[in-house]
Amino acid sequence: MISIFLSSRTYATILLLVLLNGFVSAQSVFSGKEALFTTPRQYNALFTATPPVIDGKIDEAAWQNAAWTEYFKDIEGDSKPAPTWNTRAKMTWTAEGLYIAAELLEPHVWAYLNKHDEIVFYDNDFEVFIDPDNDTHRYYEIEINAENTIFDLFMPKPYRNGSGAMFAYNTPGMKTAINIQGTLNNPNDADIGWTVEMFIPFMAVTMGNEAKVPTDGEFWRIDFSRVEWDVEVKEGKYVKLKGANGRNLPEHNWVWSPQGVINMHYPERWGYLFFSKPEVGKASADYIIPYSEKQKKHLWLVYYLQKEYFQKNKSYAKDLKDLGISDLILEVDSRDNKLWMEATSGQFMVYISADENTYSVNDEGLVQVSRISK
Repeated sequence: MISIFLSSRTYATILLLVLLNGFVSAQSVFSGKEALFTTPRQYNALFTATPPVIDGKIDEAAWQNAAWTEYFKDIEGDSKPAPTWNTRAKMTWTAEGLYIAAELLEPHVWAYLNKHDEIVFYDNDFEVFIDPDNDTHRYYEIEINAENTIFDLFMPKPYRNGSGAMFAYNTPGMKTAINIQGTLNNPNDADIGWTVEMFIPFMAVTMGNEAKVPTDGEFWRIDFSRVEWDVEVKEGKYVKLKGANGRNLPEHNWVWSPQGVINMHYPERWGYLFFSKPEVGKASADYIIPYSEKQKKHLWLVYYLQKEYFQKNKSYAKDLKDLGISDLILEVDSRDNKLWMEATSGQFMVYISADENTYSVNDEGLVQVSRISK
């Protein structure tokens, strides 16, 4: 018999390695795609009985009571350098709609587009993306520049799923204002930046005839993006810098909740906006992202793998094993979940369920919930 004596430090080191190995194994299902599966940011918007005046100035009591979001990051996340200039936002709401304020710091504020529905992101801009029902379809995009020029549109589904944008959509009842801390389009001085203020009526982002007003604890998917171009001054105007190929250098994309990919039209990657309106005398709750959102990560993994498979084979995989997925019983937060798929060469539907609710994603990225079980 051989006796082995371990020091407490050695034992602790071995235990840590075992635990870390188990953690890595548990996470390996998303290996190679970690940037697409980081947890999106979340924000609790407090209800206000006295809405702010839309004048571009963020100084009313309603705004003082609203917390700032975290500073924006590169659209791809922490793997990329931090933005040059800080950006942050805050939100509040009334029974009529959502109020958004944003602060964009930069020493040279410029904007030249001034007609409604021009492609505003050809200037520096601030953008809002809203998916009220969290199904990745039927969502809204609003862009605004420092001239207070608006480009708003409705998306039946993301571009990746063969959709086009409905440019004729004009957010009914929306109010916007800009305040510039400096001077617009003047290269001869240094500015502080500019602030944005918006009011978006619930009716403007509701499908149907009656406005869907959130209740306490309900959430939307929402994200904010700031497009920033590298420029130089020529003949008193700001001009975009060009690369060796003669084309404009790529714009910077700084966002509140990183996408993990240079594409804002991945609604499943947007942040969570919780609406807070506690009962009188009760404190506002710290809302938690629902368990179902963790389940859906596995649906999105299959979706991304199926799209890659289709690119290579011109058809979808008919079995999860063809995608390298062998475990049909998955453990998500210590609960067993069933994962299964129905597929033909041209379509697929993948499901996950841990109880009576079954969540699904199809080949067009549409998220649904039902009582289907298997």
